[in-house]
Amino acid sequence: MRDGDIVIINGQEVKSLLTGREADVIDVVRRAYVAHAKGRTSLPHSTFLRFPDQRKNRIIALAGFLGDGFDVAGMKWIASFPDNVKAHIDRASAVLVLNSTTTGRPEAIIEGSLISAQRTAASAALAASVLHEATTVDHVSVIGCGVINFEIVKFLKAVYPALSQLTIFDIDAGRSEFFAERCRGLSSRFKTRIVRDTKEALVSAPLISIATTALEPHISNLSHCVAGATILHVSLRDLTPEAILSSDNVVDDPDHVCRAGTSIHLAEQTRGHRRFIRCTLADVLMGTAPPRRNENDIVVFSPFGLGILDLAVGSLVRRLGAVNHRGMALTSFFPEPWADFDLSHR
Repeated sequence: MRDGDIVIINGQEVKSLLTGREADVIDVVRRAYVAHAKGRTSLPHSTFLRFPDQRKNRIIALAGFLGDGFDVAGMKWIASFPDNVKAHIDRASAVLVLNSTTTGRPEAIIEGSLISAQRTAASAALAASVLHEATTVDHVSVIGCGVINFEIVKFLKAVYPALSQLTIFDIDAGRSEFFAERCRGLSSRFKTRIVRDTKEALVSAPLISIATTALEPHISNLSHCVAGATILHVSLRDLTPEAILSSDNVVDDPDHVCRAGTSIHLAEQTRGHRRFIRCTLADVLMGTAPPRRNENDIVVFSPFGLGILDLAVGSLVRRLGAVNHRGMALTSFFPEPWADFDLSHR
């Protein structure tokens, strides 16, 4: 690609490039977490754009720099409009821009919602693989039947090949049925069971993924969970402070997750400190913290969703796109240089 060109990679191309590459996506997410723990990133807080009289809707800007072999900067601009699904439009839409760390110029514009979903799922599957100490998992409960939990099921299947049983709950029964059908399409071995409430989902399996559009906590009691259960609290606002404070808490980054009204943030406000957060996922990955406080505790993983993960997966997509000749080059995007002359002759 020539200097000044920008490659554009659309959603269908992103999907094609990442299909069957769950292990690769988990690997780059793991490397990004470790780079962040080593201080080889720059990661300002996400910016939330909200709208008067539209409490459910938001657009978020996640900027960052990821070094340690990635050497990429950029930003994800992602919208979440939950009522889109009523019009048969996906809830989330996003654009990912990757910039050169040498010139600062944007080099790639990539459809970002698929990357966002896969980096979220990879993060959850990675957390399950290191926090949930069972060597095999054949049964998972999911609360929330959207794209994110569907991707999480795919990635958990890659981590746990024996996975064959799903317990499913969503407040919309029709979405539960659709989700179950889509999951059975992933594997002829999948057996699905739709339950009537979150309690049934919590008691059914040792590994639970929560990915909803909840704005306020609605799960207050985790005592129904089996001993030693692991909860992937991906949507961040489903558990009450009491539920959080009764658990062994692992996060991606305490400064990022303790804001914007997350369950972890509410628990911090309740306690007046963050000491209930035991460690970060990177601490466990690097061996500086054990996977669990003890074998019978309920471990809750609450990932805020770091922009560096989007950069890591976006870099993978850009590299695969170049190798496979995918994407469209937007040529001569930038204007002629304002001072287009050789300063050495002055």
